[in-house]
Amino acid sequence: MMGIFPRARHTVGLDIGSRLVKVAAVDHSGDEPRLVRIAALPLASDAIVEGEIMDLPLVTKTIGDVIGMLGMRPQFVVTAIGGRDVIVKRIQMERMPEMEVREVIRWEAQRYVPFDMESVLLDFQVLDPEAEGLQMSVLLVAAKRDLVEQRLKLLKDAGLGPAVVDVDAFALFNAFEHNYASASAGSGILVNVGHETTTVVVHDQGAPTTTRDIPFGAKQVRADLRRLHGLSSEVAEEVVRGERSGGAEMNELLYERGVELAQAIERAIALPPRDGSGGLQRVSLSGGGGRMPHILKAIGDRIRVRVEMSNPFQRLQTVPGAVADLPGDDSAALWMLPVGLALRAPV
Repeated sequence: MMGIFPRARHTVGLDIGSRLVKVAAVDHSGDEPRLVRIAALPLASDAIVEGEIMDLPLVTKTIGDVIGMLGMRPQFVVTAIGGRDVIVKRIQMERMPEMEVREVIRWEAQRYVPFDMESVLLDFQVLDPEAEGLQMSVLLVAAKRDLVEQRLKLLKDAGLGPAVVDVDAFALFNAFEHNYASASAGSGILVNVGHETTTVVVHDQGAPTTTRDIPFGAKQVRADLRRLHGLSSEVAEEVVRGERSGGAEMNELLYERGVELAQAIERAIALPPRDGSGGLQRVSLSGGGGRMPHILKAIGDRIRVRVEMSNPFQRLQTVPGAVADLPGDDSAALWMLPVGLALRAPV
């Protein structure tokens, strides 16, 4: 492949999940980014638990193996962090030049970040730099330093570099923004349902404004199907994937779990009761858990807004055959995070 694209400038997006390690390679050498290849490998169920790496050698080897499936040497790798050790918050500050913001942002962040300020890395983005008025909107990002350093060391141990650590919420929005023109106007919610955790990103007028992580994922639903209906692990997996009909009782369970997720989203972002008009325009689902039967309908019924599955390949140019192995359109939703990471151009 390096012979086919000798001048390519590739970014490899690396999504280290608790069940799958996924990579997407995007070529940034042309006028528009172009997807070159995707690949994924499973992880043992206890290799990563609640975001903590329990089997470092296995995870490191799996990263190396899945990168090898791309058939290229990574030039630039971007991976993501999230969870309780990452804070993303839209705040209001007195309007000032960006250089002055850099001087005061650590002091300002003390009001919003519940960590020891000596232990965090901070970044920010002014959301309305051209606006007038005495106040301005700033997107504040804080991540625990040791979390970032651990992730960079993991990539180094896997033989990867140079590398950058991004925030999963921003990567999800990158993929959404690239593929949906409506991202630049109005407001919506991105809901990425993973194996153990659901990431919720509120966006408004072309920028993420709030992010939350909810302890809900496909793992819990599989466990409920086994515990309440006596299913084997294999059959529960097929029901969750929509490959086997679960019958009325199991369909009801799936719908109820979708309603519970919608309620958790409402609480997490203080979403007001919906009357079906104005404000929030849509909810976009992604992640493996987002494909569970009846989840989409349950969220739509509860929040009373249009809900749809996200597709990171909808407007992204692709090399022929790059996504040929996907079993169906709904499988595209699994790739929002790695594609969003790979859309970050090399530095």
